[in-house]
Amino acid sequence: MANVLEFDDVSVVRGGNRILDSVNWTLDGAERWVVLGPNGAGKTTLLQLAAAIIHPSSGMATVLDETLGDVDVFDLRTRIGFASSALARKLPATETVVNVVLTASYSVTGRWNESYDDVDVRRAHRVLGEWKLDHLAERRFGHLSDGEQKRVQIARAVMTDPELMLLDEPAASLDLGSREELLALLSGYAEAPNAPGIVMVTHHVEEIPPGFTHVLMLREGAVVAAGTIGDVLTSDNLSTTFGIPLQLESKDGRYTARSLVK
Repeated sequence: MANVLEFDDVSVVRGGNRILDSVNWTLDGAERWVVLGPNGAGKTTLLQLAAAIIHPSSGMATVLDETLGDVDVFDLRTRIGFASSALARKLPATETVVNVVLTASYSVTGRWNESYDDVDVRRAHRVLGEWKLDHLAERRFGHLSDGEQKRVQIARAVMTDPELMLLDEPAASLDLGSREELLALLSGYAEAPNAPGIVMVTHHVEEIPPGFTHVLMLREGAVVAAGTIGDVLTSDNLSTTFGIPLQLESKDGRYTARSLVK
């Protein structure tokens, strides 16, 4: 498949601080990437570039064959599915779940005076069913649990049939049961033949869903390692990324890590 993301020597500098430092990265539309790194590594900034929310300070960033700086980002963003806690805070707590998903068609965060075709309404309900949310369609978004809200955000991102899916810490703050339910759904989505290229940011290897194929590891804005999970996700690379000796273990496509410091 064609590349959906290409970062060529990309840096982002804010207030004199280099948040991303000469990042080179290419993502094929058939790949599902996890971005790993500690707090302050530049993961969210990387995702904001991929979402066409910000531009690089230097280097070239190409998203869906469009170069940032030479394209109308408002048109480009309609082709990208993006789920994050920052977006969740913009969703009206009183909006129904079905409307939270439906309004993605117009890239708005609340129902207003826009009109929707029956095909849009049917798709919204179908997507809710795929993410096991159909029974919550008429509930208020603000009345949902954290796990339910996370799934609604992802369903909203899926609604527009995006060419690129970006997930910023989708399992953060979830309890064990909610996390496992979400990861199972993400795994099924990642393994679907018609799924778009996916990038998921996380701090924890335990949150990597089966079916994800590649990993990008960041520390202090720079790439530690990038490539297929089987080759790159190692104890040595993980230790370098997080700045502490770590032992990585894997079983049945899932990962755990523990400190070797006694």
